[in-house]
Amino acid sequence: MPSRKNVKNAHIESHQIRELHAALIDIVSLMNRPQRDEDLVREAGISLDRALFPLLVGIERRGPVGIVELADGIGRDYTTVSRQVAKLESLGLAERRQSAADRRVNEAVVTPKDKAVTDKIDTARESNVRAIFETWEAHDVSELVRLMRKLAGAMKEERGSAD
Repeated sequence: MPSRKNVKNAHIESHQIRELHAALIDIVSLMNRPQRDEDLVREAGISLDRALFPLLVGIERRGPVGIVELADGIGRDYTTVSRQVAKLESLGLAERRQSAADRRVNEAVVTPKDKAVTDKIDTARESNVRAIFETWEAHDVSELVRLMRKLAGAMKEERGSAD
């Protein structure tokens, strides 16, 4: 892969980088607020410890997913996530198994009960998101989705090249 050192991109200015970074910090800060998860769980009409919420959703969205990968994705250490996945197992919301691709890897998978819970969360989330975007033009929403997916892909690619 070519080196990115001393590469200037004429398509983005320094002030735009700062604005983008500030917007991402604002979004991540809002998304990480404990009250937000508690509100979503309440609106979904489910009973779930807030600490388990991101794991449950992560397993459903990314599963089967390795416990280490899951921990990395939510910024927690492996041992904490392993204990929390065990708690989800005890609630019938997840199962742990050895990866078929690599028997050394433990991965978490959804259960039908997990899927039913995350479907309720999705319904509550959709209601909240519709309210946020109710004054936006359809084209603007489509462009935001397209560009966010493009940004996420580029960030994943960049991260992969640094590993």
